Order: sequence, then C-alpha cells, then structure tokens
Amino acid sequence: MKIADFGSGSGHVAVLLAQRTGQEGLVTAVDILEDKLDAVRVKAKAAGINNIETIRANLEVPGSSGLPDRSQDLVVLVNVLFQSTRKTDIIRESHRVLRSGGKIAIVEWKKGAGGLGPPEDLRTDDAVIQGLFSKAGLVLDHAFNAGQLHYGMIFRKP
Repeated sequence: MKIADFGSGSGHVAVLLAQRTGQEGLVTAVDILEDKLDAVRVKAKAAGINNIETIRANLEVPGSSGLPDRSQDLVVLVNVLFQSTRKTDIIRESHRVLRSGGKIAIVEWKKGAGGLGPPEDLRTDDAVIQGLFSKAGLVLDHAFNAGQLHYGMIFRKP
C-alpha cells in the first residue's frame, strides 16, 4: 500500500501506518514544517522503520506534495483541515494523488464539543466537510467514532 499522511506533524500516525503496511508498503509524511518532518525521521529510526519518506510541502498549493497523480491507495488527514481557510485546495490535492478506488480518511475537531482543542470558530461541522468532499467528487464510504472531541469519515474516489 502507498499511503500519504498529509499534515503529518511529528509523525505519530505515519509511524503507526508504516508499521501496519509492512516493508512492502510506503508511507509518505507530508508537512509544511521541516522540524516536524525531522521528528518523523527520528521516530521512524527509533522504531526501526524504513518505509517512511518525508516531503515538505504546502498542501494549499496545487501539486505541492510532489506525489504523482493517482499514486496513493490512502490519504490521511488528521486534524489538518481546521487549520486552513483553503480546505478545498487541500481536498483537491488529496483527490489528485489518490488512485481510483482509493480512500481518504479524515479526523477533525467536532463543532460544539468544547473541551481541549482549537477555538469553536476554527472547527467545521461534519456536514460541511462532507459537502466539500462530495463537491470534489469523493463519495462518503462511512463515518466512524473518533472520540468525544473528534469525528471521522472515510471517503472513496470512484
């Protein structure tokens, strides 16, 4: 499997994904901050994982990930979209790199959940997010429970 972890941060998810895909798989951790990608590399090395690549990119810029069109089986976006006013551009880049039949998994902060996390005005309702993905040509496969403060959804590229 080829997996892109968009907005990977320090690599918690990327390392878990790389362990699950095994040596035949490849996880590409993509983030705008080089120090976060350094952390991904350190975590991977400490865990004895060598199937993670890192790319520094601004996902709001079309094509910036450098990944080929239709090259990924899965794109993961965990707590990424709330940080951007250009969600559609990030979704477009995710769609571009995803192969036909591939999936995008998202986890985002629930609106109205309170608690830790970003201010309420930065959170986006799950119905709005679903609409943005649908408008980009992706189909909701299913929603999943991502805890008290988050929601999760899996979208499929037809």
